[in-house]
Amino acid sequence: MPPTTLQAVLFDMDGTLLATEQYWDEALAELAAGWGGAVSAAALASTAGVDLDGAMEIVRRDVGVQRTPAQARQDAEWVLGRVTALMARSVTWQPGARELLTECLASGVRTALVTTTYRPLVELVLGHLRADLGTEPFEVTVCGDEVPALKPDPAPYLQALAALGLSAAECVVVEDSHTGSRAGLAAGCRVLVVPHGQELPSTPGLTVGDTLVGIGVADLAGLADPAVV
Repeated sequence: MPPTTLQAVLFDMDGTLLATEQYWDEALAELAAGWGGAVSAAALASTAGVDLDGAMEIVRRDVGVQRTPAQARQDAEWVLGRVTALMARSVTWQPGARELLTECLASGVRTALVTTTYRPLVELVLGHLRADLGTEPFEVTVCGDEVPALKPDPAPYLQALAALGLSAAECVVVEDSHTGSRAGLAAGCRVLVVPHGQELPSTPGLTVGDTLVGIGVADLAGLADPAVV
């Protein structure tokens, strides 16, 4: 059975469209250094797609420190402030991401941004993208502070589907992490993932790629439907 005609592409942000994951890594590494420790590359890689509280818990375990709830809140505020300062300067596209997004916009395929990052920071990033593209890049944006549950729960992608008025079979999710891929698959979508330092298990409906370079709308439209694999 051929896949349903592609109507929309739902993009993750950090690490997928943009090389902003490095800003979170930089801030978390600086946070660990402030505790007098050093976080491992493996621990940082495992924070991909994870919300800030979860990422800080990974770093705390890796470094071997304990923080009170009040200290954890202060840490979160510091990390958000640091990442905001870094993103305010500039953001960089992941290889092939700008070309894929602009092809979607030019061909009439609808677009959505579905991210764990909170709205204020997302709006900062969207300002950069609007200036670069000269247009509104996404019809729908769903942020981490606007959903009842975060990835890997399907709630963010289900919310985007509802806002678009489309079924999961009409959409493809583009992600960079195991956490995000699980969310997209759980929502019933086909998923293309370009992971960074993570190994993903073979799963129906999931296509693992090395890069977005050379990936176009036709490639996304041809991905296997998880319901028929």
